Amino acid sequence: MLRKSTDKKHVCPWWLCFTFDNPLRKLLHNPEAILSPYVRPGDRVIDIGAGMGYFSIPLARLVGPTGQVTAIDIQPPMLSALARRAQRIGVAERITPHLANPGSLGPHSKADFILAFWMVHEVPDLNGFLTEIFHLLKPGGHFLLVEPKIHVSRGSFLRTLGTAKEMGFTLKENPKIRLSQSALLEV
Repeated sequence: MLRKSTDKKHVCPWWLCFTFDNPLRKLLHNPEAILSPYVRPGDRVIDIGAGMGYFSIPLARLVGPTGQVTAIDIQPPMLSALARRAQRIGVAERITPHLANPGSLGPHSKADFILAFWMVHEVPDLNGFLTEIFHLLKPGGHFLLVEPKIHVSRGSFLRTLGTAKEMGFTLKENPKIRLSQSALLEV
């Protein structure tokens, strides 16, 4: 459950991603450092709210030639930019861009790992969204939920975690990620 297609106030505009999808961001959010403890060669991974591939492309490197990354977004310009970048970098065969329907992530193969980085606060139907993620994970699979401290209060983040726990997720750890609140959840 991503959001209504007409609900533009909660959607980060595609053109704004150029401001935070750049090499300087690695000083704050180094994708390999954040993700390498959780992703292995051969894994099947889903990146929700993939944008232009800031995390999807490093995920493709981490899963290696036998793994697969599904990059989900609701904005075609984001996925087009991601596909061009993945082709240029040489990992396009490991990434499947997926344009989500307004109310659903869509059907996908079960994943070992799912990432939702700084986007869950944009989702109006949290229960539906977390239910989809729960069903997309393999048993023992992990969901890394990361939200920005500047947009999401501690109370709101804890309520999201409470909802996830009610659905059957188990909190494994709270990784330290700059400017963020985060939780590694397991099915």
